[in-house]
Parts: sequence; C-alpha cells; structure tokens
Amino acid sequence: MDSPALPRRRDFLQTTGLGLIGWPALQSFFGSTGSALAQSSAAPATAAAGATTLPQLNRFPRMMQDWLVTEVRAAEQRGNARREALKTKVDAEAYVKSVQQRIRDCFGPLPEKTPLNAKVTKTLEREGYRIENIVFESRPGYLVTGNLYLPTAAKGKVPGVIGVCGHSLNGKAAEAYQSFAQGLARQGQACFLIDPVGQGERFQYLNEKLGSRLGGGTSEHNQMGVPQALVGEFLGTWFVWDGIRALDYLITRPEIDTKHLGITGNSGGGTQTTWLCGMEPRFTMGAPSCFVTTFRRDAENELPQDMEQCPPRVLAQDLDHCDFLAAMAPKPVIILAQEKDFFDNRGSTESYERLKKLYTLLGKPENIQLHIGPDPHGYTQSNREAMYKFFGKATGVPAAAAEPALVIEKDEELLCTPKGQVAESGSRTLMSFTREKAEALAAKRKPLSGEALRKAVREVLRLPALAETAPDYRILRSVGQRKYPTKGYCTYAVETEPSVFALVTRLSDEALTSRLPRGQSKAVLYISHRSADAELRSDPFVKALMAAAPDAAFFACDVRGMGDSQPDTCGANQFLGRYGSHYFYAAFSQMLDRPLPGQRAHDVLRVLQLLAAAGHTEVHLAGQGWGALPAAFAALLSPEVKQVTLKHALTSFHELAIHEDQQWPAAVMVPQVLQHFDLPDCYADLQTRECNLSLIEPWTAADGMK
Repeated sequence: MDSPALPRRRDFLQTTGLGLIGWPALQSFFGSTGSALAQSSAAPATAAAGATTLPQLNRFPRMMQDWLVTEVRAAEQRGNARREALKTKVDAEAYVKSVQQRIRDCFGPLPEKTPLNAKVTKTLEREGYRIENIVFESRPGYLVTGNLYLPTAAKGKVPGVIGVCGHSLNGKAAEAYQSFAQGLARQGQACFLIDPVGQGERFQYLNEKLGSRLGGGTSEHNQMGVPQALVGEFLGTWFVWDGIRALDYLITRPEIDTKHLGITGNSGGGTQTTWLCGMEPRFTMGAPSCFVTTFRRDAENELPQDMEQCPPRVLAQDLDHCDFLAAMAPKPVIILAQEKDFFDNRGSTESYERLKKLYTLLGKPENIQLHIGPDPHGYTQSNREAMYKFFGKATGVPAAAAEPALVIEKDEELLCTPKGQVAESGSRTLMSFTREKAEALAAKRKPLSGEALRKAVREVLRLPALAETAPDYRILRSVGQRKYPTKGYCTYAVETEPSVFALVTRLSDEALTSRLPRGQSKAVLYISHRSADAELRSDPFVKALMAAAPDAAFFACDVRGMGDSQPDTCGANQFLGRYGSHYFYAAFSQMLDRPLPGQRAHDVLRVLQLLAAAGHTEVHLAGQGWGALPAAFAALLSPEVKQVTLKHALTSFHELAIHEDQQWPAAVMVPQVLQHFDLPDCYADLQTRECNLSLIEPWTAADGMK
C-alpha cells in the first residue's frame, strides 16, 4: 500500500477533521486574508536574509545537557538503590521478576503470533556446514529475510543461536556478521542470522534502483521510528518481535536442540541482543557485543542513538542496560566490549559488577562474564572467539582454540528474494502499519473538549503541577544593539524548573535593566520558532503582532533548547542533524517519560504565571512553527490567555503518522497522543472558548524542517 502524498495546505480540512467545525469557523482559524498578521511573510526569520547580519544569541548552550545529566544520574541512583538493597536469593529472584515486568511495560504489548509462512529459497552447500536462505513473515505480509547456517557434520541435534545485525547497509551479508554465524556453524552450533528492517533486503524506502532513497540503516530507522511514538509504538519492539519470530522458526527445525538457544549481535545487533534478553525467556544464553554500557555514560558522553535504542519510559522505570540482562539471570550471559569503542566500556564494567552481585546471590556467579577486546567498535575476532568459548561451555559443545578459517560469501549468494528486496516480493512496509494504526485510532477516537481535553493534555504531556507562586528569574545584562523594533530591551532568564530557563525578551521604548515593568494589563507573548533574537530582528509576523497591539507590552520567548539555549552538544553544529542535539534530548526525554513538547509547554505556562504576577491579565499568546505547539497547549491550560495566534502551526499529529516522508523532528512527537486526542481537538476547543484563535498558513507533514 503506497503512502499518501504529502499534503498541501488546502488538504488541511480533510486530513485533520477540522472540517467538522464548519467553514466559517475555519476562516477565522486561518485569519482574515486582509489582516496584517495573515499577510506576514511565510518564511520564519531564521530563513530570512536579515537574520544573519548578527550572530544568533546563545547564552545557555549547555543548559539542556546539564539538565539531562542531572535527570539520568537521578534515575541511575534510584536503580542503584534498588540493586544495593538486594541481600538474599529471595531478594534477587524478586528483582529479576521486577525488571522483567518493567521492561514489558516499556516495550508495550506484543502482537499475536501469526503463521510464519517460512520458505527456503536457496541452499548453499559448504564444507562442514550449509547455508539456507529463508524468508518468513513476522507479521502478516511483513517479510523478514535470513540465512540459516547449519553444521553438517554434527551427530544429533545442535544448539541454535539467533544472530542480529548492527547497522550494516548490507545487513546479514556484512563480513563481521557472516563471520560469527559461519564461525558458530563450523564449531557445531547453528545460527539464524536475520536482516534488520531498513537494511540488507529490507529497505523500506526504495528508490528505482532498489536501493534506499534515504541511504538505509540509521536514516531509515529514525525516519520510520520517530512518528511511531504518536500511535504508541516503539521501533525497538518491532526489532524484538522479528527476533522472537526468528526464534519461533528456528525451534521448528528438527536439527535444533531447544534446550540450548542463544542470542548474539554487535552494535545495533548488541542493542537487539540486550532487548531480547529482557523480552524473550526462551533464550538460554546471550552475548551482546559493543552496546552494553550505562544510560548515564551515553548521556554524559553526548552519544545519540537510533530510535530503537531508546526505549520509552525506561529511565522513569529506573532501568539500565544491565537490567535487560538481569531479566534472564541466572542464565549464562557474556558482555562483549572493546577497549577503543565509543560505547564507554567503563559502563560495561559497571554493568558487569552490578550483575555479578545479582548472579552471586542467585548462586551462579560463573554465569556472568565480561570480555573487553583490544579493538575499536566491531565484532572483531577477539570478541567472536570469546563468544564461541562462552557458548561452547554453556552448551557442552566445546569451541576450537581459535576461530576456524572463514570463507566470506558474496552478497548475492545470500539473497533470499529474487530481486534482493522484500518490497519487490510484496512485503508490507513498517510505515504502512503505522498508518493503519493511526487510521484505526482516528476512526474510534471521540472528539475531546473542555475539561476532558485539558485533563488528557496534562496527562499525555506529563505536565507537572504548576507551583502556586510565579517563577523566579534572572535579569541578564545587555549585549548591545540587536536591531530590534524598539530602542530598549531586557532579557529575563525565567527559571521554569530547577536550573532550566525560558529566555524571555521584553521590548521597551526606553532603556530597561531592571525587574519586569508593571502597569500594563495587556501583553503579547510570542513563542519563537527557533530563535527569538533572530525573529525579533526581521520576522514580518513579529512586526505584525506588534503593530496590531501598540498598547501592549511585547515579550518574545525561547523555550528550553531553542534560540538562546540551543544546545552545542553532540558534535559541532549538530543541532538539526538527524542525530543532532535536538533529536538527542527529545529521545532521552521520552526515555525519562517527560516528552519534550510537554517540557516546553510547561515553560510557557510558567512564563504566563510570571506575566500574570506582573499585572498582565490580558495576554495575546502567539507562536510560530515549532513554537506554535507549546503555545497551543499552554493556551488550552492558562486562564490568562485571551487571544491566540498560531502561524505555521502543525495541522495534526495524524498527518505525521500517515505520511512516511513526514519532515517534523522528534522534538515535536508526543508519545501515545493519538490514542487520546489530536491537535484539531485543541484548535476547536480554543475556538469555542472565544480565544479569538487565528491559524495562519498552517504547516503540514512536509513543512516541519523549514
């Protein structure tokens, strides 16, 4: 099923459901075509030529990183406290059950098992082993490709291992992954090595040459994985399910000894191995390579990872990498790390030490091991040999003293499909499932309004209760002439929660270096798209807002992580990168169960509290682009807001879920939102509350990175 084309603005009614409100109301949403606001330029100031005449202010570039480290350390301390409280075998057994349940809570319910419809499409006979090329359905119509390496000299049944691949473009055909699968088979253990989605024969975004039009691997993973959150799905669960169904197939084979079932993989495959240790109790041994460390080390080292490597709510559940391995304790597990890896092996050692205590309490200290190879990131020979030896001891099938000589197959020999891509064999795409679920949720979701909507918004955004008193703030020293529309200005760092600031600039016709002025009941609060500093200088929308309310105090706000607090982490100039800092904090925020849109809405609500305390009882709240989202949520929840204007606001979350090429960042995704409400509910409620809502030039799924 093809993805629908990315929508045009005129398709807004049909795709969001706002058509139910009625055309007259929608005309008021979009603003009068003759108004100055509606006629303001479509391009935000960050794209305008004038915005580059001065460097964008960024006085708090480490704020988000400092906040993240504080939160992740707190989660680690809570987890360590649980682990340190274990004193007896009974305590340890209860802990294992606890982590199993908490992991399942993070990964969500698994689908029902359906027929695998497995087919062997080709067999390669080799000396001492053979390779069978296999296709099966992990879900109806959703094809998985894999190579089954089977020993041919063994007498009787042999141990079976599921092999999962890291982020190799050619998936199971990558030399390192062929090597460990073949090495196992040459030493008497079977290995079923499968392609991950988005790699090998499972590209989801095909071009005309049957390659990936996104580049495959990590780029496909995040493009398909980011919007899954909207419908309550997690990409890691899809990886896990493929591994579970691969195991279902493996144990149907008469050659396999089902008393000995292993799982191993490297890098992204190390991730899958770790998650599968936590989710699949039939595995009897595990060997994750080049992944296991601690979430704190990843956060402190500013290491962004794929969406499937960031389980939702995992840190809120006080879980760490070690806990996924603890879930199968006291079964044999070896952590494979590398001395020169970017996955910090200090964390690997910390995970091992935590598990050593648990395994000792369970009476099996010998079943947990750590091997740190001498190499950079990768499933190199040293680590493969450590895995062979460990699995050999666990199964009673001794490994050779050294890895046997290997013969690496050409990629085409290992293809399971006629043209080398499952899409050409009629496979559904992962995105089609996301779209299907979004449509099903839309069909059964009832419109929300009033207090029911506000309650849902608070819960889904994970908004904390607002303090009864207005927030404190710092008065920042002037940085000189910024070419703003007024002669004077002052920026206030409003502390919306401990050590987190919304940067609010108050324009003034005279010099301003003191606390917030009082005496005006009317105020305009503008929430920037990317930078209040740049947009104050040259954005026509800002100028129109000011011109429309000459008797109102004017404030421009950067919520956390934007503009004056845009992070400079995760490498140089990486804010907007696919794995840049904006993505990094969005992903970790989902792991903390504090979605970034909720954090930013909280910032706006706290600023509104501050304005109310300064006497501003009639607030016109305006937002643009990315800033329109927290502005809309805050407007729903704040009694101070009397008028709302949103330019380039996202039309609906539903659009992002149904369009496979959607262009909005992870930072706007609200987990599970479409199970409860959508943005048209919010816009309709604001309209019925007589907030004088205007939606100007709304942005659709294609527009989110402008």
